[in-house]
Amino acid sequence: MKAVAVNGSPRKGGNTEILLGKVLAPLAAAGWETDLVQVGGRNIKGCIACYKCFENKDGHCAVTKDIFNGIMDKLAVADAIIFGTPTYFTDVSAELKALLDRSGLVSLANGRLFMGKVGAAVVAVRRGGATHAFDTINHMYLMSGMIVPGSLYWNMGYGRNKGEVESDAEGLANMQHLGQAIDWLGRAIAPNLKSYPRPKAPGEE
Repeated sequence: MKAVAVNGSPRKGGNTEILLGKVLAPLAAAGWETDLVQVGGRNIKGCIACYKCFENKDGHCAVTKDIFNGIMDKLAVADAIIFGTPTYFTDVSAELKALLDRSGLVSLANGRLFMGKVGAAVVAVRRGGATHAFDTINHMYLMSGMIVPGSLYWNMGYGRNKGEVESDAEGLANMQHLGQAIDWLGRAIAPNLKSYPRPKAPGEE
């Protein structure tokens, strides 16, 4: 099975990346293929609402001069998707928001590619606003028919400067458990994916 984690923070090696690594560790130990993808700080545009993805139905966005389609290819074949973000004015980073909007729409346009996948949100925060960023990610998951596992608490870790989240013992324990929950849920879902109900997108015959 394959898990793809996406780092929405432009700060490589920062708190968001550390938290995502803590989620991936138990999955790798359980035999999952894991991949950590960097989107924060890279070239990714917002959705331009052209709806060409509904015409082309090739699993890609019509905007091709950025990193989106390469990441979308990874998400399409993943069994579990974990989006991580720092908290910017109580919400996700701009790069992650672009990925959320475009991947959600491309999924919808292509037979609901994300339906039945496991989706988890991870948030790094200095002090406040993390639950709103957490909700932003989960809204796309839930509208896409994904399965969102619970954990010990909201999936957030506290820290401002690089590495400070390592001192948040409760947050790190939550990430460890989240990885274990994804493993358990993914294995429970896998045998039943072929029978998972997949309604057509609006306008599809």
